[in-house]
Amino acid sequence: MKTLNHSHTFGQDKPRDGERRTLIVVVITLTMMAVEIAAGILYGSMALLADGLHMASHALALGLSYAAYILARKYAKDSRFSFGTGKINTLAAFASAMMLGLFALIMVYESIVRLLNPVPIVFDQAILVAIIGLVVNGASVFILGVNHEHDDHDHHHHHDHGHDNDHHHHEDHNLRAAYLHVLADALTSVLAIAALLCAKYFGWMWMDPIMGIVGAILVTRWSVGLLRDSGKILLDRQAPAEVVQHIKNHIEEEPGSKVEDLHVWAIGPGLLACEVCVTCDHDVPATQFKSRLPKHLGIVHATVEVHRV
Repeated sequence: MKTLNHSHTFGQDKPRDGERRTLIVVVITLTMMAVEIAAGILYGSMALLADGLHMASHALALGLSYAAYILARKYAKDSRFSFGTGKINTLAAFASAMMLGLFALIMVYESIVRLLNPVPIVFDQAILVAIIGLVVNGASVFILGVNHEHDDHDHHHHHDHGHDNDHHHHEDHNLRAAYLHVLADALTSVLAIAALLCAKYFGWMWMDPIMGIVGAILVTRWSVGLLRDSGKILLDRQAPAEVVQHIKNHIEEEPGSKVEDLHVWAIGPGLLACEVCVTCDHDVPATQFKSRLPKHLGIVHATVEVHRV
């Protein structure tokens, strides 16, 4: 009997570009958090202290994103993970989306409290804190860049159910979660600056809590979108219909063959697994059907069952 010797790391044992960028942002956030908390205690500024504690919550979320990268690499070769550790990043993204939703609820609660019970605002100091926060978070947004990461993975599988991938674009939900957290913070700073300027020069004290509610609505939309996208992967949802049809068309290019059953799902950022049952009116080895799978789709694990009819 031939011994199977498969590698299911699928490149997850290599550092990702998003990991390095997330670490940089974590360091920046933690540094700014420490400075603001220290300054708030030293100078008796509640505004600085509150903003420092606020940044601590985002540092926690960003730390979660970075930890997911570390864990995915650490356990990439662990055989207990049937399809690799790609979903660790997706799980972290789902948790971060939940934290974003909680952050939005807190924003709404605080805004409603401020509407019902207005408090005096030290405008100059509050505006300064908001500007500092905007600069720091703007830099973090720039570092994290975009929601889509362009990684080059060389997946070498020395067995008949793996395929070499062409370089392809894909979305790293963990990086997207980190991006949304710093973007939410930057948005909060922008809205806060606008509201504080209106309150200071026009006396519109109600603008501050209203802007808080507007920001919470936007953050909630981001949270729901990330929950939906990461949840699809965690639940092994079927790949988009056009992807499934594309695979089916390629397999059925073999004369006399027909795809009877086909499952395609994501097992990590840019990584797909595929199971297909094919009937054919002549003898065709499974490897021949596997060779027809479109390589640019990122199918790193495929199981083909062939029945002669």
